[in-house]
Amino acid sequence: MSIHLVIIDALNLIRRVHSAQPDANDIDRTITTTSRTINKILVESQPTHIIAVFDHHLQDRGWRAQVLPSYKEDRKPMPAPLLAGLEKIQSAWWELGIDSLLSDGDEADDLVATLAYKVASAGEKATIISTDKGYCQLLSPNVQIRDYFQHRWLDAPFIEQEFGVKPEQLADYWGLVGISSSKVPGIPGIGPKAAKEILQQYGDIETAYAAEDLVPKYRKKFDEHIELARTCKRIAALQTDMKLGFNLQDVRYLGS
Repeated sequence: MSIHLVIIDALNLIRRVHSAQPDANDIDRTITTTSRTINKILVESQPTHIIAVFDHHLQDRGWRAQVLPSYKEDRKPMPAPLLAGLEKIQSAWWELGIDSLLSDGDEADDLVATLAYKVASAGEKATIISTDKGYCQLLSPNVQIRDYFQHRWLDAPFIEQEFGVKPEQLADYWGLVGISSSKVPGIPGIGPKAAKEILQQYGDIETAYAAEDLVPKYRKKFDEHIELARTCKRIAALQTDMKLGFNLQDVRYLGS
């Protein structure tokens, strides 16, 4: 039997649903709406296996903040009513047949990436439900990303139109331009247009840095900030070798 693992970026979905509610304190409405959303995802995706991955709200900013202290510094905390209702949301999803994976010292992004990578490497299909374009670096014939709210696939043509690079170049792209929402700086003075030009010509940061014909306006910036670019690329890149502590059989979808 072919496997189709659906991985829900849980807080990505929950935060968006919650922010659209007229009363931020009405957690029951958030539970009802997210459960309705999950049911629609189940109908659309027809998974054989499914799991919702949560960041642990008590964890620090993880290994990325150790590498780059500014990473997600002073990020706005989760609204208190939503934080208090997370267990109720997880229970409601459990009733729908969906187990939750709670990160413990690892970012949910890396756990999602590891799950998708392992399934795809075995020749099976994985779908990530998220609006986070960071997952697009995982795109392959066996990995797809679904933006449920915009009803679109975040696929290679989308990445080409959005960034002007290939999915496998995204970590290099963010290494150059940074990620403002996460306080990842990139190379000062290198914006999207320049990053696109550099990566279309050289492919990645290291090849551009080693190139003798890198134009002077970029050469100076690379020479001054290459270590920062390498760090930012490392921060942007997803980890695909995390320890999961369970096997695929544990998340088989049997229906609600």
